[in-house]
Amino acid sequence: MKHFYLLIFFLFFSFSYAQSSSSEEISGFKLYPNPVTNNKVFITTSENAPKKILIFDVFGTQIVKTTILGKQLNLSNIDAGVYVLRVFEKNKVATRKLIVK
Repeated sequence: MKHFYLLIFFLFFSFSYAQSSSSEEISGFKLYPNPVTNNKVFITTSENAPKKILIFDVFGTQIVKTTILGKQLNLSNIDAGVYVLRVFEKNKVATRKLIVK
């Protein structure tokens, strides 16, 4: 029984630590069109600073790593499917589901 409480304590501690060390959400974040049909997606924010873009497949494998200066991201080299899009701008981050048709 002591091991169970110890396990719960470590899980809670690690989860709370991960929550406190995460970055803030990007303000004014918009992603459109989603689902993507013309191989282009637009990412806008209120700061319009350069954005580091990471795209992961459903298995968690990183398939795209790039930086955009404007708001347009070309997805012509990505197959149709469901992906996870992660955008970093300055010290903030936003994560969204991305559907490519």
